[in-house]
Amino acid sequence: MSSIIIVILVTLGTLFVLLSAIGLVRMPDTYLRISVNTKAATLGVGLILVGTAVFFNDLSTTSRSLVIILFVFLTAPVSAHLIGRAAYFMGVKMWKGSLIDDLEGKYQKNTHVLKSDSGDGDSPDHSKDEDDIVK
Repeated sequence: MSSIIIVILVTLGTLFVLLSAIGLVRMPDTYLRISVNTKAATLGVGLILVGTAVFFNDLSTTSRSLVIILFVFLTAPVSAHLIGRAAYFMGVKMWKGSLIDDLEGKYQKNTHVLKSDSGDGDSPDHSKDEDDIVK
């Protein structure tokens, strides 16, 4: 029975990694490629590692697999966010079919200030003009 579970987990993980690779080739812009790779590859690697833990059925291997899964699940979204943000700030164009640009009008290229639209008074005021910043 455990061999069937192992085959299902590893096969699903491999399919998600394959979909991630296909998405890397097929997606039209950087931002969609980042999204596909982060989601599909993270899930695929997680499923393969769970299959590995079930296969070896050993405390040492299971704990290492769980630590690796935790590490990947914590670092992949953060790194994808930072890569996407850096690409946006460098001026990498979005796909022409993209409908919404959430950062449009909130980033000043010459001062590198990213304004928030939260509206609460808790955050510092970054909406100053460039002349005020130079003074």
